[in-house]
Amino acid sequence: MIGRVGLGAALAACLVLVGCVQQAPPAPATLRSTAPPWPAPRDGISYFELAGVPSSRLDDRTGQRVVTMSIRIDGADVPLVPSIGLDLPRALQAPAHTHDASGTIWLEGAGAGAVTLGQFFTLWGVRFEGRCLGAACGQLTVTADGAAVDAPAGLVLSTATDVQIRVATGG
Repeated sequence: MIGRVGLGAALAACLVLVGCVQQAPPAPATLRSTAPPWPAPRDGISYFELAGVPSSRLDDRTGQRVVTMSIRIDGADVPLVPSIGLDLPRALQAPAHTHDASGTIWLEGAGAGAVTLGQFFTLWGVRFEGRCLGAACGQLTVTADGAAVDAPAGLVLSTATDVQIRVATGG
């Protein structure tokens, strides 16, 4: 017969080791057309699916490299936030993700060599199309390692080490 302490320990082991608690279904992914700040989505898996990228376990370091990114809208810095491209409740990561607000994007795991800038913003849940980033629409300029990028959404992140995004709305 298992006592209360033993039963509690067994339940805790089940929760930690086997993951026997069913996760709630993820909320649907939506792309925000709002002004920053933009928090990272809680249920990353919905955004992985919308972006069309695979997921990996949080400890998958396959193909690891980093890219730095800076964003300025009308001269104001917009920080990358922690946990973009992560689904912490399910212990999964997208091939492009952030750990903190340092401006570093980690590329690792399945698909790390193929993820694009457009997919990264989908993982973040932020509209990135044409001349718009979130609510900011105007002159949108993207450079990769100092060179202008003509089709920014299609920029493969693994081909750059430094990406800069500037939006001037004129307002």
